Amino acid sequence: MMEETIKVNGMTCGHCKASVEGVLSKIDGVTKAEVSLENKEVTVEFNENQVSIDKLKSEIQDTGFDVV
Repeated sequence: MMEETIKVNGMTCGHCKASVEGVLSKIDGVTKAEVSLENKEVTVEFNENQVSIDKLKSEIQDTGFDVV
């Protein structure tokens, strides 16, 4: 298991938090996704043999948020 913190711009509310956590949690290999609105980041725990950090960032961007 690997844990990465990804900086994300544009998340401002509970709906944003739910969108990002929801899209990440549906990806095979992701075991945890936790957004911090205050820090403008999401911490993701995932199996690096199943999913890459680039795939996670791409999914966040596809949801409409900017990955820093």
